[in-house]
Amino acid sequence: MVASSSTKTGKRAKKEEVSSSFNGPVSPDSHSIDRQTLGLCLVLIVVVCAFYSPIVHNGFLNYDDKQYITDNPPVKAGLTWKTVAWAFTTNTEANWHPLTWLSHALDCHLFGLSPVGPHSVNVLLHAANAALIFLLFESATGFRWRSLMLAGLFALHPINVESVAWAAERKNVLSMLLFLLAFYSYVWYTREPGPRRYAAVAALYALALMAKPQVITFPFLLLLFDYWPLGRIGFPGKARSAGRGGKPPKLRNGAVMLEKLPLLLLSAASAVVTMEAQSAGLAVKTFSQYSPLLRLETAAISYVRYLGKALWPSKLVAMYPHPTQLYPAWHVVAAAVLLLLTTAVVLLRVRDQRYLTVGWLWFLGSLVPMIGLVQVGDQALADRYAYISFIGLFLMIVWLVADWAKASQISVPWLAIPAVSCLLAVGFLTYRQVGYWHDPEAFWRRTLALTEDNYVAHGALAGYLRSHGRTEEAMEHYREALAIQPNDLLAILNLGAYDHNRGNLAGAIEKYQFVALRAGNVRFRSKAYANLGFAYRQNGDSAKAKEAFEMSLQLVPKQPTILVALGVIDEQAGDLAAAVRQYAHAVTLQPTDVGFLLLARALRHEGHDDEAQAMFQRAVKLSPNLPQAERQADSLLTGDSGAISMTIDQ
Repeated sequence: MVASSSTKTGKRAKKEEVSSSFNGPVSPDSHSIDRQTLGLCLVLIVVVCAFYSPIVHNGFLNYDDKQYITDNPPVKAGLTWKTVAWAFTTNTEANWHPLTWLSHALDCHLFGLSPVGPHSVNVLLHAANAALIFLLFESATGFRWRSLMLAGLFALHPINVESVAWAAERKNVLSMLLFLLAFYSYVWYTREPGPRRYAAVAALYALALMAKPQVITFPFLLLLFDYWPLGRIGFPGKARSAGRGGKPPKLRNGAVMLEKLPLLLLSAASAVVTMEAQSAGLAVKTFSQYSPLLRLETAAISYVRYLGKALWPSKLVAMYPHPTQLYPAWHVVAAAVLLLLTTAVVLLRVRDQRYLTVGWLWFLGSLVPMIGLVQVGDQALADRYAYISFIGLFLMIVWLVADWAKASQISVPWLAIPAVSCLLAVGFLTYRQVGYWHDPEAFWRRTLALTEDNYVAHGALAGYLRSHGRTEEAMEHYREALAIQPNDLLAILNLGAYDHNRGNLAGAIEKYQFVALRAGNVRFRSKAYANLGFAYRQNGDSAKAKEAFEMSLQLVPKQPTILVALGVIDEQAGDLAAAVRQYAHAVTLQPTDVGFLLLARALRHEGHDDEAQAMFQRAVKLSPNLPQAERQADSLLTGDSGAISMTIDQ
């Protein structure tokens, strides 16, 4: 009888412990992570891997994946000292993110160019991020099950599929991992402040910035955490969350602000480097392209669209085109009123429900760098930008529901049923969303079906179709893109190449000149000048051709094809010494049988027979078909090589 009573008492105590861990903090006595917490981390990782399992069947996209991985020579070379030096010094793709480049290079080192490796690594990084979010909030607040639900929403919400399923977005999941480690280290630091612990926070934050500068708001988010759940600053209110490891000491507001100064300096340095890289890559849009008023309107409406995607995640695509005209006035007013009313409500609850203020300001503040006030790219908003910011929204939802359940005296099992159902629902949507990233054609056709006036999607689909020999279909999509956006330089450049290959040199030259004079992207301008050079040369104007080729090389140096073209022009003009220099430079960058044959002939004409014979032998060793290579070299020298298509994808 005594034993039975004892058993009932134990079960009741266990039930109360589970209930309190959802609606109240768990015991803060221990600084260590217990077995249950570790077990729940493992569950999160397994769940993420399960719902993202279709990703192993996905390939690369023709949208940044080429520039970041498959057509990037330093990355494809794998982890070498040369690649490391390049990663820390390049502003390729208008960004400075050396850790991201090294991560891609490591993938190539380990997996070659198989998409399975990069995709699998992205999933594991996302799973680790979900586990870290759970550990961070459980440690800071002491609420185990609330923190698990928050992490579960982050892990399975389909808005995050873009960050995981897009190989080129490694920078998003990698920077988030380092950002969360820095955040977790900060909570550890606040328990027992000291220079070594602070140095760990700063070092991890610096690494996060070197993966992607989207984490630049980190110091401001720490201030929110100082207010709640850490309770290090702020006016008196309800008791601070104890968290695992106890309450951190409370400081004066000024001291906490001063504490963030080194981190703010890192943010400022990252902002300067990022703006320089994006400006050098001509990725920052001018006010003539998108006016200040249009940017403000788009920002307000985008915030509301993000809220909608959080609550009803449908029609998720990789590209939401930025409008070129002002919105209807009522759209802007409605968006502004909704944002202001929500802000007013959470501020009114600032003493009693501090998590509402923290979550809302986290959502608003972390999106500021990507909301479009400084417009980079052609998107109005992007799913990947929600990767950090939606943590704030998930925090508000989970804690608000838990407080309501506590006030309504709803038991844990009854609350667990809708919670698990919600996670299964978003998990199903994620599983399906991952499948949409399977291949470029299906991906872009779905994007076109779900969006309006999406000239970027038309261009990307056209690039894929053209690369697979479906030229006429591709040109139709380029024309569709031009009908939507008359200044779509990608479409104009590729339509120019289409004219070029069909002998319409006048039409091709007109289109190339249009792109060359207007393109902000360095790659676009370089390709336009290169195409222009080939068109001029085929038209018999060697002087203009040489000028165009030299401009292309000035914009993007070390292009073997252009160096060979310049060598041919020099040789035809009788300047054999200049031709030899151009050919030699070209085969140094990219050894080809045609390049060595041209170099051998130029050397022989100069009277350097021994060197010419050596170059000829290298051509013989390289060539799979020497007679064909010789015919190609002859056609280049006679000017009968036909059009050379130098098209460009996204």
